[in-house]
Amino acid sequence: MKASRKTRLVRGGIAAAGIVSALILWLLLKPADLPDGIIGGNGRIEATEIDISAKAPGRIRDIVADEGDFVKAGQVVAHMDTDVLNAQRSEAQAQLAQALNGIQIAESQVSQRQSERAAAFAAVRQREAELNAARKRLARSETLAREGATAVQERDDDRAQVEGATAAVEAARAQLAAVEAAIGTARSQVIGARSNVDAARATIERIEADIRDSDLRAPVGGRVQYRVAQPGEVVAGGGRVLNLVDLGDVYMTFFLPETVAGRVALGSDVRIVLDAAPDVVIPAKVSFVADVAQFTPKTVETASERQKLMFRVKARIDPALLERHITQVKTGLPGMAYVRTDPRTEWPAKLTLNVSR
Repeated sequence: MKASRKTRLVRGGIAAAGIVSALILWLLLKPADLPDGIIGGNGRIEATEIDISAKAPGRIRDIVADEGDFVKAGQVVAHMDTDVLNAQRSEAQAQLAQALNGIQIAESQVSQRQSERAAAFAAVRQREAELNAARKRLARSETLAREGATAVQERDDDRAQVEGATAAVEAARAQLAAVEAAIGTARSQVIGARSNVDAARATIERIEADIRDSDLRAPVGGRVQYRVAQPGEVVAGGGRVLNLVDLGDVYMTFFLPETVAGRVALGSDVRIVLDAAPDVVIPAKVSFVADVAQFTPKTVETASERQKLMFRVKARIDPALLERHITQVKTGLPGMAYVRTDPRTEWPAKLTLNVSR
């Protein structure tokens, strides 16, 4: 237990020393000649980084953008090999042709079955006419037989013909029902064939979309920072090929104590001065203030402890300004960011804007 307590004390001492060091560093770097309502903090220029990746696994055919090149949104920067996709598209096109032929065959089956239905319907009418004639003959034979004017055998023969004609009508009607069922089946085959055509066309569209996605394009305008892979390498789905810096989203990240950061509002005016160009004042706006302290003591119990909290702040540079000076934009440069917490405070002469906007 003593060792555990000693370890906690050592860790707490290291954390406190780091916090105090961060606060002292900020106080040392804080300009002493700033008017009330303007505060400053040191930071570095950063930009949003975007990975250009392959959508599907495959081999990189070539990379047409070099490190340091400026690219526009939608510009092709690399090509993936599409031999397999081209073969799949040819296969799908053959399946489409087969499906289209299947529609023609199914429709011809429907026409054939409709012709058979017309013939079966005519046969039913013929058998019904024969049955009607046989019934009339039977009626006459029965009358004559009762009067003794004709032989009983003739009456029996006419009765047998009626029964035969009745069976023939039922058979003809059954044949008609079978033909109508065959028509329904043939029409279903037409629907199925058309569905096969739609499926084949959808497959072609999907493959062509994959082929288009094989041309890797820059999602935004920016500068190629470095290559992650090289031509000829095989990458997995989502595998990175190039890293792009979005020069339309450039900002400086810096840290302020809690007592100062609490007065910084989103959209506040910021002036950035880089160490590499101390005579150039760059305008910016506060775009982010962290809601969680970056440097926090193990326990916060007193007001003096709370003043040791450091919060991260981001000042975003106007994209229109960046576009006009895009060739001069570089990330990683250190400098100072000055924030105006009171809009009524005038900027000092040394922070007067001198960049053409």
